[in-house]
Amino acid sequence: MKYFLKLNTISILYALMVFIPVQLMVNVYRISRLTSWEIGTINIITGVIFLIEVVVGTIMLYFLTKKWLNGRKANFWTIILWLPYFVLFIYIFASLFPITNGGDDPNPASGLLIIGGLIVYPFYILILNFFSMTSDEKTIKTS
Repeated sequence: MKYFLKLNTISILYALMVFIPVQLMVNVYRISRLTSWEIGTINIITGVIFLIEVVVGTIMLYFLTKKWLNGRKANFWTIILWLPYFVLFIYIFASLFPITNGGDDPNPASGLLIIGGLIVYPFYILILNFFSMTSDEKTIKTS
């Protein structure tokens, strides 16, 4: 049962790691309207947050996967399990913060970027799981 909870916690973190940049990218006009910042400033801040999240999130998830999931083959379930949590986060956010102003609609290009990112994201999770498993095997063989 503990492994199941750890697996789902890691999957939630994977979903949050993709949810935050998606929401920042989609809500640029809303953030601009609410904060009175220019769109260029928000795009720069969004890009910086995205880069920090990728670096810190990758390191954190690598070590958490290595420590909590112990190199089991069931780690690869995270490739699928992040998706229901991501959909749940999107649903909750859309329910809590509906678009009431027509000017807050995201532009169509952001949708294409999101689709491309969501197609590539499972491969990112696969590579991260693979590296966390192979590093455990190397430490076991050398000791």
